[in-house]
Amino acid sequence: MKATAKAHPIQGLVKYHGMRDEQLRLPYHDSISVCTAPSHTKTTVEFDPDLEEDRYRVDGEQVEGRGAERIASVVDHVRDLADLDHRVRFVSENSFRTNIGFGSSASGFAAAATALVEAAGLDMTRPEISTVARRGSCSAARAVTGAFSHLYAGMNDEDCRSERISVPEEFSENLRIVAGMVPSYKETEAAHEEAAESHMFESRMAHIHEQLQTMRDALRNAEFDRVFDLAEQDSLSLAATTMTGPAGWVYWQPRTVEIFNAVRELRDEGIPVYFSVDTGASVYVNTTAEHVDTVEAAVADCGVDTRIWRVGGPARVLDESEALF
Repeated sequence: MKATAKAHPIQGLVKYHGMRDEQLRLPYHDSISVCTAPSHTKTTVEFDPDLEEDRYRVDGEQVEGRGAERIASVVDHVRDLADLDHRVRFVSENSFRTNIGFGSSASGFAAAATALVEAAGLDMTRPEISTVARRGSCSAARAVTGAFSHLYAGMNDEDCRSERISVPEEFSENLRIVAGMVPSYKETEAAHEEAAESHMFESRMAHIHEQLQTMRDALRNAEFDRVFDLAEQDSLSLAATTMTGPAGWVYWQPRTVEIFNAVRELRDEGIPVYFSVDTGASVYVNTTAEHVDTVEAAVADCGVDTRIWRVGGPARVLDESEALF
């Protein structure tokens, strides 16, 4: 009863903010994202009848506190679905820096859910597995289905699940994402918990449904500028809501804004390039294969480490030869 899975993190294009139900992690509204590869999380799990307690390790460290509670919410749900009582050994590794705004919880819980479902012997589709991953992180639901995916809001697992959006292959193949890594620890959960208390939240809710449909249409029609202009605008809307909550969360750092300005200068020169941020200081810079070298150089000149990513596929089970233990 052992399995290993791999999943890619996500860049939010139309991001969710706030949760109606914190235990089931049911969002107030739909969301759309794209997976980023080759960045990934790999997770191996084993249901072991000889273990006396669950054991969780991520990047070589034992997980405790809130992190362990979030993993347990996924593990316990799979045990319930499979009618299992065995404890689990859980080991996970990330190929990229975590907790700086690049969707590590998405790839982490997507890989975890996929591995747990496989190890438990459950026969589930990816949209069904997305409801398992969602219990750890809403964004993980979209990392399960991969590429460009849409998480539908709802009050149960039948409705609140992720599905792939059909996007022309040439659009996906041409997209390049320059990751501008601004090291600043962030805590997304806290921002979600108080989202609805911002006076900007109702304004966001008023326009989000039109934005979701516009994004879907733009993706299906392979309209690069429309897609990533919307993603840039959504990033600013999310930040406005986050910054006007009770705690006044401000995640951006000086280099975050420096990257924004560099992107806008390149765009003024005619280069197709747009920035996007989630609840963190790091920046996704979206451009095309033709211009990626120029864009990466401009982002690196802002004094940050960079990576070049492409569109990543869905979470998948790996061969047992790739297990972490």
